[in-house]
This record gives sequence, C-alpha cells and structure tokens, in this order.
Amino acid sequence: MPVTTSDTAPDVERGRTGAHDAPSWQLRLRRYGYVAAPRPGVTERLDPPYAAPSPRLAALFGFSPYAAARFARWAAWVGPALVALVAGGLRFWHLGSPHRLIFDETYYAKDAWSLYRYGYEGHWPDNADKLILADPQRIPLSEDPSYVVHPPAGKWVIGLGEWVFGLEPFGWRFMTAVLGTVSVFLLCRIGRRLFRSTVLGCLAGALMAVDGLHFVMSRVALLDLVLMFWVLAAFGCLLVDRDEARARLAGALRQGAARDAAPDGPRAPGDVRPDHGVAERLGLGWRPWRIAAGVCLGLACATKWNGLYILAAFGLLTVLWDMGARRTAGAGRPFLAALHRDALPAFTSLVPVALVTYVATWTGWFATGGGYFRDWAETDGQAGAWGWLPGPLRSLWHYEAEVYDFHVGLTSGHNYESSPWSWLVLGRPVSYFYESSDAGERGCTAADGCAREVLALGTPLLWWAACFALLYAVYRWLFRRDWRAGAILCGVAAGYLPWFLYPERTIFYFYAVVFLPFLCLAVTMMVGALAGPPGVTERRRLVGIVASGVLILLIAWNFVYFWPIYTGQSLPLDDWQQRMWLDTWI
Repeated sequence: MPVTTSDTAPDVERGRTGAHDAPSWQLRLRRYGYVAAPRPGVTERLDPPYAAPSPRLAALFGFSPYAAARFARWAAWVGPALVALVAGGLRFWHLGSPHRLIFDETYYAKDAWSLYRYGYEGHWPDNADKLILADPQRIPLSEDPSYVVHPPAGKWVIGLGEWVFGLEPFGWRFMTAVLGTVSVFLLCRIGRRLFRSTVLGCLAGALMAVDGLHFVMSRVALLDLVLMFWVLAAFGCLLVDRDEARARLAGALRQGAARDAAPDGPRAPGDVRPDHGVAERLGLGWRPWRIAAGVCLGLACATKWNGLYILAAFGLLTVLWDMGARRTAGAGRPFLAALHRDALPAFTSLVPVALVTYVATWTGWFATGGGYFRDWAETDGQAGAWGWLPGPLRSLWHYEAEVYDFHVGLTSGHNYESSPWSWLVLGRPVSYFYESSDAGERGCTAADGCAREVLALGTPLLWWAACFALLYAVYRWLFRRDWRAGAILCGVAAGYLPWFLYPERTIFYFYAVVFLPFLCLAVTMMVGALAGPPGVTERRRLVGIVASGVLILLIAWNFVYFWPIYTGQSLPLDDWQQRMWLDTWI
C-alpha cells in the first residue's frame, strides 16, 4: 500500500536527466558511490500513471500479465462498490429506529415535507411531533409561512425520501442514508485518483464507512451530511478536471517534441523537454468537470451557508493547480500565466454557476406566493436603491439579509455546544437521543437499569489518529511539496477554520462532518507512508504493513465497540457508562 511519489518532485524539469543536470553537491558525492534517485519526466509528472498490478500477486493467483491488468481495471470500480455496499448495509440497518423526531429532525423533516406540499415552509403547531408519530397519523400542516434560517436545497433532498416513503422516520432518513453510502463510494474513487492506488482509495472510503460521526449523520435527517456530500462531489469533480487539464498540457508537449526531433536521436517515450511557449500560452479548453464542481458547490451553499467558504477555497485551489501544471510544463512566470489564462475561466465556471444553482433551488418559493417574505418587495420594500431588481429577487435578498443577522447573532446557550478547538479530539459530542429505563421497563433486564442513546461521536481512534495525520500532511506539503497533502489540508481548512471566526456563536461538533472525508484521506496518506514507499526493503515493508494493519483493525474494533450508542441500542447502564470515555461525553 505505498503512497506513490511520482508527482512530488520539484516542479521545473530542465530536460533529460544527465550528469550535466546534476547539482554540484551530487557530482562531488558520486565519487563516493552516491546514486541519485530516478527523476520522473515532465509528462509523467503532469499525468502520472496508476500503480501497475503487482507481478507477485498475479503469480500468486496464477494470473497472466494481461489478466492481472484486466483485474486491476475491474478492481478500480468493484473495490469501491463493495466498500460502499458494506457501508450502505450498516447505514440502512434499522434505519427507522428510534421511532422519533430526534434532535433537529423536528425542523428539517417537517420543512422538507412542507416544501413538497406547498413549495415553501409552512407552519406546524407545537404538538406536531406527537401527531406525526401517532397511530393513526395526523399531519397538522397549515399554509401559513414559517420563518426558517437555512436555504432549501438540503430539505428538498430530505423530502425526496418522504415523498417516496411517507412522513415517517425511514422516509425522512432515507436520503441521508443514500448520500452517506454514495459518499463512501465517492471517497474510494477520489482516494484512488489522489494516490494512484486502488488499495489506498478503498482504504479511505472504508475508514469513513466505520467513522461514528459519518455513520450517525447518515441516519438522521439533518443538513450537514447533505452539505458534506456536495462538498466531496465538488472536490472529486475538480480532481478529475485537474487530471484532464494536465493531460492536455502533457499532450501538447509530446506534440511539440514530435515536431522538433532531438539532435542526438529519438527520446524515450514520455521524455520531453519543458516548453516555455506551450506552458504559458496554451489554453486548456472546455472544462466541463469544473462547471460540474460549480453546480455541486452551488448546491452546497444552498444547503448551508458555510458552503461559501468552501467555494472560495476550492476556487483558489483549482487556480493554484493550474499554476503548478504550467510551472511543471516549463512556464517561466507560472503565476502570471495562470492569472492570465486560468483565473477568469475558473471564476466563471464556479461562482456564476454556483450562484445560478443557488437561486434555482428557491424555485418553489418563487413559483408560489405564500413563502415567508415572498411579497416583501411589493409592500415594505418598495423604496430603496435596488428598485431596478425584479421584486422576487429583492424579496429573496431581504430574506437572506434577515437570516444572516440571525446566524451571526445566535448566541443562546445549548447543553451540547462546543468550541471548534475541541472538535478534533472529540471534546463534546452531541447526544441526539437518550432514553433510560428501570429494570422491567421496555425489556430492560439489568438490575441498575438500561440506557439508549444516539451519540454523534466520531470513532475516537480514527479522529485521534487524524490529528497525527494532519501533522504529517503539513510536513508533506511544506517540506516535500506534495500537492496531495496541500489538497487535503485545503479541504480540512475550508470546512473547519471558518468556525473560529464566530467564537460567540452557538456551534456544535457535528458540523465537523463536512471535512471528515479529508481527515480520512489524511489518515490514508499516513498509513501509506507507514507501509513504505516503492523500493524499500522487505523487512521495512513487512514492519510497515503490520503497523498499518494494526491501526486499521483497532479503528474498526473501536467502531464496533461504540456501535450500540451509534444506533440507539438498549444497554445496561454500566455498559453505557463504560463507553463514556470522557466526562464531557455525558
């Protein structure tokens, strides 16, 4: 499971490797037997290949080289699909339990139903939860508009399950379970593309499959899992776009090399010189994957507003990727080249597309007349400098301004609020559901009573390992110039750091699910490094694989151990208390 390093060499290739290209210190050391590591060519660094199937593994199973290559291609899809299948089985198991509206489901499940009924969020009475869960069921929804403080995209997604299965726990949790399952598959594929290894890609997805926070958030009708899904999908789209753009640059360099035959004979395949003109002047053409990323980021912003920070971070990231590609291809001024050729296309592919997508998610509010503040422009908002805007857009702008004031002023205390400083070490998880029983009640047989809980708690060993993995990623990014580590850190920073801007606001640990996939990628990178890079000795490889395997098995065991308090299983009170490793978890 080695982490490949073919794309982490310095970014400017000065031509074919030879004695005249070596630094003077290397030339001096060669007299003592020093041999420099082989340096990949320019096109290999622009478009690095995936890891070839192991000949030993092929020989072990009796595969021919052709069959091994075919198996590797199949495994690239079958492996992630199997990991996602296991994750889905776990997430859909007893999905309707607890048969309650737990935590903020009381808002989003009912708002989602209202969107499909009226196109906007209607009004529910205070006793609506009991009536919805009663037998026979009553749905006391009125057409009076309700003031809500989150955009509608995530609730449209939740409502799709209710539209199919009805307003009941399985229905309102169905779509988050689907997205949670699909997100595991996406992370497997993203990890494979990032590390050029199917094994490491599947490992990243498997780690998220057995994370407690992701598991719990996949089984409740809250918005944050939906937000995480769109962020992860956008990252995947940008990653594909990066590969395709760099492949175009590599192709242009090959074409130039074919036109200009080398004076000393033909070069080896892929061995081409950097070309200043190609690197600085080549347009990278139509980039549909970046537009798809803009749509995903628009849906992220239309689910929760903190998607705006991720939109800004990913926009900067894709331009920096283009700058790095042009530097590798030979640009003397890569920053100016990227600014001239790539910045504006990146902006137009992301920001306007995201804005149009965001507004489109309000279609139900626009198409009806009963939504909250829907007629504000025709009544209280007739005067003002923005009178040239159509009335519905001015009404929406006013609504958004009111919601923004609410969010930044939300300082009311909550028993499970937490500081972002404590999130990575699981300082204060959130209890979504808790129910205690005395002996003889609800099937409890323990003398001291029983407890049921659904606790939004990440798998502790995974999160604590992620703290070290983030430090390793910082090292890889700063000292090894590893773009993959930089991409992972960008995803973590975009989802995490903005919360430090609002220290007085009431915030919760489960918001961290947005950057959880990038924590899993960081742990995967660290595990790959433990296993050892290509070319290490058999002893080093054996020790590394054993250490990696022990860590992975401990994380899986940790998930199994906490399974009862992720799924609301009834436990003897002593067993429940044994799982409260920290006092702040109670």
